[in-house]
Amino acid sequence: MKQLPILFLLFFLFSCQTEKKETKFFKVAYKGALKNMMQKGDISGKVELSKFKEVNNFYALGAFENLKGEIQIFNSKPHNSLVSGNSLKIDKTFSKKATLLVYASVKKWKNIKIPAEVITYEQFEKFIKKAASENEINTEEPFPFLLEGKIQKFDWHVINWRDGDTIHTHKKHKTKGMYGTIKNKKVEMLGFYSEKHKAIFTHHTRNSHIHVKMAKNGVAGHVDDLLLDIGMTLKLPNVN
Repeated sequence: MKQLPILFLLFFLFSCQTEKKETKFFKVAYKGALKNMMQKGDISGKVELSKFKEVNNFYALGAFENLKGEIQIFNSKPHNSLVSGNSLKIDKTFSKKATLLVYASVKKWKNIKIPAEVITYEQFEKFIKKAASENEINTEEPFPFLLEGKIQKFDWHVINWRDGDTIHTHKKHKTKGMYGTIKNKKVEMLGFYSEKHKAIFTHHTRNSHIHVKMAKNGVAGHVDDLLLDIGMTLKLPNVN
């Protein structure tokens, strides 16, 4: 009978170590919430990007204050985008504020080949969860991911909200600025997956929020929809 307390203690210690294994390599955090934009019209700045300028291995996405552009930071390098006249401008600084920001620091990534049958956004989200579970990531908590390779196509937008407009809809967020569809191009995409943050940093119909950047100062911004191509790679935080 004396062995039972010892067994319980060992089980408790093992459980703590397992939890640390899942969380010590990255921790997703966020500022702002989509529901506050949509329901309250709150698009004020919530955090200075300069706060993260010295953070190593930093990955983030979101929107500038007053919804004047999109934020995408890959490995501590900003590739933010905003509308300037009739063109898209890439901002590589930490000089602005975010009204929404989702972020994490990830030191190591693990490459995972995406099966050829995974094509649509919905199929991709299911694969993300499956791959995360198989690679010891706690899918009950939010986690970041990367998507790289040549893509069939993706729909994108960069928001440029009109000053004084207090009526927010998902459609207006997609069309008040620049938007379009790009086909058969190499991309780098950053996303955050969570089943518990709808209307916080994912829309109510999605479990992920994805932004994109392309080489040579091409398009960068929010991804509205996508179709994957054969040979693309999913990257998940390496927790081993």
